Amino acid sequence: MLAKGAGVTAEARPLRVALLSYKGNPYCGGQGVYVRHLSRELAALGHRVEVIAAQPYPVLDALGEGVTLTELPSLDLYRQPDPFRTPRRGEYRDWIDALEVATMWTGGFPEPLTFSLRARRHLAARRADFDVVHDNQTLGYGLLDLGMPLVTTVHHPITVDRRLDLAAAPTWRRRASIRRWYGFTRMQKRVARRLPSVLTVSGSSSAEISADLGVPPARIHTVPIGADTRLFSPDPAVPEVPGRIVTTSSADVPLKGLVFLVEALAKVRVQHPEAHLVVVGKRPDGGPVADAVESFGLQEAVKFVKGISDAELVDLIRSAQVACVPSLYEGFSLPAAEAMATGTALVATTGGAVPEVAGPDGETCLAVPPGDAGALAAALDRALTDPGLRRRLAAAGRARVLAHFTWTRAAVRTAELYHEAIATQGAKSPVGERGSDAGRRGRPTAGGPAGHDSNTPFGAEPERAAAHGSRTC
Repeated sequence: MLAKGAGVTAEARPLRVALLSYKGNPYCGGQGVYVRHLSRELAALGHRVEVIAAQPYPVLDALGEGVTLTELPSLDLYRQPDPFRTPRRGEYRDWIDALEVATMWTGGFPEPLTFSLRARRHLAARRADFDVVHDNQTLGYGLLDLGMPLVTTVHHPITVDRRLDLAAAPTWRRRASIRRWYGFTRMQKRVARRLPSVLTVSGSSSAEISADLGVPPARIHTVPIGADTRLFSPDPAVPEVPGRIVTTSSADVPLKGLVFLVEALAKVRVQHPEAHLVVVGKRPDGGPVADAVESFGLQEAVKFVKGISDAELVDLIRSAQVACVPSLYEGFSLPAAEAMATGTALVATTGGAVPEVAGPDGETCLAVPPGDAGALAAALDRALTDPGLRRRLAAAGRARVLAHFTWTRAAVRTAELYHEAIATQGAKSPVGERGSDAGRRGRPTAGGPAGHDSNTPFGAEPERAAAHGSRTC
């Protein structure tokens, strides 16, 4: 429900929403997953959503049915197969492009700042087209003082990633590089403290946002997200593969805890020689995970898959005897929700918000402390040994997701926050005439005037993209 006194419900009238996302890859990080499913469910409620995004552009399920896509391109400096590329002279369009390249050259991550500046310019020319702006974790200076109702999603503070990456760094040179890459924290803290309304996905993230970013708790609203329960569902026709354990993880991101799962697998295979791990993510060329796979002799027992379709992912999870979330920290954990929705028994750590999703130990999952390979191995052994336990966990897990973690529930609550933002930040005129159709796919790239707010501070270093969610590269 709305905050007391807001005086409007989500069903009061349809809204025109500008949903911003500086990255939208549906297979690499949770931001693209969030935009894809939230936009679809908002449209199903009758709202009109225009997704304004940079590369990689999101895949949207409801295009033409209340959802449109405006491409607001960056220089795409991290694209494959030529990441960290130097653009040709003819690619530069304005001073924002120059800022983007200069920041990359000096070891920073420019996209949140530069996307926010392009978005500011674009929105300034189209204020009459939208009732509310929803920023998906850009947290750039360009989004301050827009003169439009603003709601910002912070999945979790990336200060957490920074701490864990620094703790895992083996040398002072690596630590210096990490500090430069994560220079965004200065900008993010300054922006977050001035945001009128912050939406986050768990109680754990809410506490971290308040502690790390200094956002007053009264401005933070918790709206859990969830699984697409129509897609992620049980299917008895998919055969269960003996000993199969599935996880979704970025091998090179310390907070995902994959190295502890690899060590646990080595222990489990003593009693279960058929046990093997399928990782939805990119095979690492080096680093702690690659070293662990080699040192434990697990080259044939650990398989990495990437770029698979949703249908392939669902069938992979269905085929597993156990799904595992070994993370040291999660702001929500879409992989946990999706595995539970699929009816696969879950072993998960208690890192961050994972317990809020996975539920009580022994009832909807088997829970273990983060960073404890021995405890992880014991839980996996217990699950692989006891088919009855797996069936009970699977049934209870799906029931939990259906009751608490669906995209429909997330969209209803998010729409309520939009109405509240309009009421408290300065309501616009009700929807009457249709907004401009110029913002559809194919609109000229940056749009709007070339000028910028001379009061906007540009000195802070931008941030690295958060990569949390249900698909990894």
